[in-house]
Amino acid sequence: MRRPQRETVDGLPGRVTIYEVGPRDGLQNEKAVVPVEVKAEFVRRLLAAGLSTVETTSFVPATWVPQLADAEELLGLLGDAGRGRTRPVLVPNERGLDRALALGAEAVAIFGSATETFARKNLNRTVAESVTMFAPVVERARAEGAWVRAYVSMCFGDPWEGEVPIAQVVDVAQRLMDLGCDQLSLGDTIGVGTTGHVQRLLDALDAKGIGADRIGVHFHDTYGQALANTIAALRHGVTVVDASTGGLGGCPYAKSATGNLATEDLVWALDGLGIETGVDLEALVSTSTWMAGQLGRPSPSRVVKALAGSD
Repeated sequence: MRRPQRETVDGLPGRVTIYEVGPRDGLQNEKAVVPVEVKAEFVRRLLAAGLSTVETTSFVPATWVPQLADAEELLGLLGDAGRGRTRPVLVPNERGLDRALALGAEAVAIFGSATETFARKNLNRTVAESVTMFAPVVERARAEGAWVRAYVSMCFGDPWEGEVPIAQVVDVAQRLMDLGCDQLSLGDTIGVGTTGHVQRLLDALDAKGIGADRIGVHFHDTYGQALANTIAALRHGVTVVDASTGGLGGCPYAKSATGNLATEDLVWALDGLGIETGVDLEALVSTSTWMAGQLGRPSPSRVVKALAGSD
């Protein structure tokens, strides 16, 4: 079978926006530096496959993430294809924002943490200090007319601190959204979340005025729960789902973080539910197979393995 049988289910949205993170989150943990020309081609192929929202790169210092040291060169190669509100870039501070804005970025993302330990490891700051650092970034980005997303990592568990109280996650999320961000992405950075946990967190955020219409979900598949957790979020009304083509990804500061939810696996599941994404699965699988060849290893996506193997 090249596509699933469609059987709709009540209580789910009719359309979902896939927020593709492969070029940034997917590649950031690769040890061998991927040539910038390959990254540019990767983005172009993703766009051609129908992924309208693609996070292209990150303007973090090269010493933090050497893989993404070519951000300026990449956006130069992409030209107009790398600009617009559906081509976000990650920025850690005002210096990163300056670099992004100088290249015409119209959408940026900041990245906070729900836990103190990861905030220290990822940003070398406390949670409170990171929020203070992000305040002028968001203010200036908004003043320039840019769209702003706030990532919150470790929402469902932390490898150093263990269980993360829901109230703690909500507090950090609220502080970041109060800065004026347009969208909140809830990160299950080490992939330990389960469906009930997703429901409880979304309920708690909703009670604080952060509704599903302002939320995206970002699940890693360490324990095979990413798709189940995604469906739980969709039932709550979430319509933005982060995914990485080929299941690429991880986190350089959390070694237990494995790959993201594979975009192909997500598209297959949503297609079977009759939920529109605008994505051409065949083209996406072809792209993933091509990128796997560039990286020198097979894609971990089950759908890629099934469809590429059936050719």
